[in-house]
Amino acid sequence: MKESLKNWLSVHNIHYILHRHPAVFTVPEAKIHCGHIEGTHCKNLFLKNKKTEQFYLVTIPHDKKLDLNDFRRMVGAPKIRFAEPEDLLEVLGITPGAVSPIGLVNDIENRTIFIIDKEVWNADEICCHPNINSETMQIPGSEFHKLIKATGNILEIKELPFSEPLPEE
Repeated sequence: MKESLKNWLSVHNIHYILHRHPAVFTVPEAKIHCGHIEGTHCKNLFLKNKKTEQFYLVTIPHDKKLDLNDFRRMVGAPKIRFAEPEDLLEVLGITPGAVSPIGLVNDIENRTIFIIDKEVWNADEICCHPNINSETMQIPGSEFHKLIKATGNILEIKELPFSEPLPEE
């Protein structure tokens, strides 16, 4: 975890447990190296509305697959696509493989709307990368709420549409 993030978390009095592990890029890799960590593990999608240039960070349970077509209808934005890696670096200060709600700390212009599935938002503990994919933060739900609200980004808690369940791997 970068020192700047540690400082931000300290200033905002956010409590967490940090776990180090080999870098993970996929849910199956994360299950191998992070599956033992208690809490609801997240999958995160960084999306961009090509028409309006609006960014969305969408957080869902790690074992679900977002139905993008239904999501586009839900938010009224048919031109939403995955954002480019350059956008991810510029807006959230992170690279592919490390996408996380913690990246909102770097979005000082609040260019991103944060949309989180209610299952994750209501979890007792939430597990996500601290902007690097070789570590996992285990955060009590109340601390996660405090963190997200401290970023100042628009927050939307929704019952998100999912496709067929992902097969067990």
